[in-house]
Amino acid sequence: MMIQKVMMLILVARWVQTGAMAQEFPTPVEGDFTIRDFRFESGEVLPELKLHYRTLGKPSRDVSGAVRNAVLILHGTGGSGRQFLSSQFGGVLFGSGQLLDAAKYFIILPDGIGHGQSSKPSDGLRARFPHYNYNDMVTAHYRLLTDGLGVNHLRLVMGTSMGGMHTWVWGEKYAGFMDALMPLASLPVQIAGRNRMIRRMIMDSIKNDPEWHDGEYKQQPMRGLTHAVYALLFMSSSPLQLQKQAPAREEADRLFDSRVRASLDNRDANDMLYQFDASRDYDPSPRLESVEAPLLAINSADDQVNPPELGIMEREIKRVKRGRFVLIPTSDETRGHGTHSLPQLWKQHLAALLDESKR
Repeated sequence: MMIQKVMMLILVARWVQTGAMAQEFPTPVEGDFTIRDFRFESGEVLPELKLHYRTLGKPSRDVSGAVRNAVLILHGTGGSGRQFLSSQFGGVLFGSGQLLDAAKYFIILPDGIGHGQSSKPSDGLRARFPHYNYNDMVTAHYRLLTDGLGVNHLRLVMGTSMGGMHTWVWGEKYAGFMDALMPLASLPVQIAGRNRMIRRMIMDSIKNDPEWHDGEYKQQPMRGLTHAVYALLFMSSSPLQLQKQAPAREEADRLFDSRVRASLDNRDANDMLYQFDASRDYDPSPRLESVEAPLLAINSADDQVNPPELGIMEREIKRVKRGRFVLIPTSDETRGHGTHSLPQLWKQHLAALLDESKR
């Protein structure tokens, strides 16, 4: 299971068990948008690229016809737009009187290429599916907004983990298209060091399984998938929370086994491999000076995917003309990398960004 999905299993266990979805905000409208003959940066072409999305609220235009209330929220690796409808996320932001009140804002929650209900390898092409990257994913979402939903301007772009990295790409690729940017749990540099090594562990575990058969497997290569999940659980964990939840050896074993089982449910090896490979050439660092909109980057101190001791964000944020960085201290409330999906811990900073970027 991917980073986002593993963390969401941890963060929303209660509402998943009860089958409850947050109803503090309107029921989302779901749809699909198809792009014909989409050309990827690899040169590959997909005759029909389907993008699934959910929206809440309605667009509002000014006298010039520009949409002024659209908010794009982007999910992490292995996730989908659906995760933002949880009580922990949407229930804190999208309800009446809340920061992104769906009665005031047009909220767009798309599934990225290779994720959720958008086009992905497991739909049938398997390893013949185009090898997409983050630029392709951002370009496709831009087409969804402009050609599919008629959105010609964004009030805010924000994202978690991979979605945070996409937010940096949005700020450079479509500078001027948005009023504000808020990347969560990400860094604006190429993926290297331990982060890249763990991604290699995940990808190599799948490809080195004899049952993978270059993506043409008859059954899921469970040995490779299981080893990939092992690496991912380590990558996205919070030592403090795991110690609290499993303070004895037997409890740790039970918790580990249950999370591995849950992470393997309905998992497809090709989808997982493609999702992690998509980060291979991500690197917004050369063009950080081109970001025009106010940008607020938020990470948490216990995030092992983006550990603060690297000092990367403190160095790079200085190059963003209107950029700021907030590091949330480790506490009983933070959840490591998964802190990105707990707006209760960072919504005050979102409020400040919205106020700063008012037109």
